[in-house]
Amino acid sequence: MPSPIKIRQLGITDFAQTCLAMQQFTAARTAETADELWLTEHYPVYTLGLNRKNVRLPSHSNIPVVLTDRGGKITYHGAGQLIIYVLFDLKRHNLNVRKLVSLLENAVIALLAKYGVNAAAKADAPGVYVNEEKIAALGLRIKNNYCYHGLSLNINMDLTPFEAIDPCGYVGLRVTQTQVLGININMQNAAEFLVKTLINHLALKVDALEAS
Repeated sequence: MPSPIKIRQLGITDFAQTCLAMQQFTAARTAETADELWLTEHYPVYTLGLNRKNVRLPSHSNIPVVLTDRGGKITYHGAGQLIIYVLFDLKRHNLNVRKLVSLLENAVIALLAKYGVNAAAKADAPGVYVNEEKIAALGLRIKNNYCYHGLSLNINMDLTPFEAIDPCGYVGLRVTQTQVLGININMQNAAEFLVKTLINHLALKVDALEAS
C-alpha cells in the first residue's frame, strides 16, 4: 500500500515563520503522521545554515540574514525561486540523507533534461549545476529519522543578491535560473513536475492537496 503524502501550497511566505512551522511539525509527528511536501516562495532573505565558519556575509543590504538549522552555509531566497520543503519519515521510505539528496537532485536534472538542458550534481557540493553555475540548492535537517528543509530551484528571480555572498560557501560560484537558460516554464509547472517525480519514485499516494 503506497504511503500517503500531503501536498501543501503555501504561496509566498516568511522564511523564519515557515522554518518554525517545520520544526513544530517535526517535533509533534509520530510514526503514523503522513509525510508532507510544502511548496512555497519566500520574501527576500539570506539564510545561514549550521556551517558558519568563514562565511562571507552581505556587507550592505536591506535583506535580513536569518540563522537556521539546516546543513550548509549561506544562500539567498526570493520571489521567483521555487522552494520544496520535504517533511519525510526517512525510515518509512528506507532513505538516508545521501539517498534523499540524490533523489531531489535527480528530479531537478530530469526537469531540465525535459527542456534539453544538461545538468549535473556534484558529490562534494550538493545541488544541481549547469555549466558550473548553480541552479538548485539543497539543505536538510534530520531529527529522529524525520527530515525537514529541502530544495530551492531558481526559476525567474532577481539573482543580484547572490553577488553579495559566496553562495553555499563557494567563492566565485555563479548562479543561474531556468529563465536565463531559455526554459519556458513557470513555478506551477516546475512544482508539478518535481512533485510528481518524487511521488512516482517513492510510490507515494497523494492523501490531500491543500492550500494553506
